[in-house]
Amino acid sequence: MYAIVRAGGRQEKVSVGDEVVLDRRPEAAGEAVELPVLLLVDGDKVTSSPKALEKVKVTAEVLGNERGKKINIFTYKNKSGQHRRKGHRQDLTRLKITAID
Repeated sequence: MYAIVRAGGRQEKVSVGDEVVLDRRPEAAGEAVELPVLLLVDGDKVTSSPKALEKVKVTAEVLGNERGKKINIFTYKNKSGQHRRKGHRQDLTRLKITAID
């Protein structure tokens, strides 16, 4: 059994026991989070109707916050020698899927 959930502006395929890394969420470590379900697959049975999915809940536990890999950004303009160097690290939250009800 697995579900497609909306998480952090994207869609993620999750099943019980999976760890998912999403954009930073406000919850603290150890708190429970409920994710909205878009599709549920249980063996050969596929559920996508909004009325049936209102009853389905995907719960996850926040394992902690972390930062992503550093991305280096370098811009350069030819002839004038103008250049600029920047870096970015995305704030992330790691979740563990505990139940699909």
